[in-house]
Amino acid sequence: MKGLPVPEEPCQCPDCQRFYREHDRLIRENPTLRQQQELSWAALQSFRTLAGRVLEELQKTHGDAEPAPAPAAAAAAGPGDAADQDAVQQAIGDLENINAHLFSIEALMERVFDVRVPEEVEQKFRELAGELAPDPLNADRLRLNRLLHQTPDLPDR
Repeated sequence: MKGLPVPEEPCQCPDCQRFYREHDRLIRENPTLRQQQELSWAALQSFRTLAGRVLEELQKTHGDAEPAPAPAAAAAAGPGDAADQDAVQQAIGDLENINAHLFSIEALMERVFDVRVPEEVEQKFRELAGELAPDPLNADRLRLNRLLHQTPDLPDR
């Protein structure tokens, strides 16, 4: 699979700039394999916990993937209500998919979390963390940068 061409200069849009700052901070504050493992595990678990709870609440309130109301009932409820209900049902379906993916990622992360390295290797992580954090042309950063720009509905923060 061929990737997209790597830009010469890092993107200057607000989303990418925010990503660069966060990327660098996470490397600087967690410069060892063990710290990165723990950070990734905590982020995954918090995402799964929050997404799971929101899904549960939506399912309690709006039902678990209820069938679309009959046309007469939808007309009586008004066009805005039917569209809102459709949007909520779509969100429930999307959250179910997200949770399934998060469970898969969790299974993979368990394997990553089992890896232990000697102190000499952890020292190499610390060394390279100092070099990577300020590098705006880091390949991983650029790859994620492209993903940000391929996500049209990414919310502004």
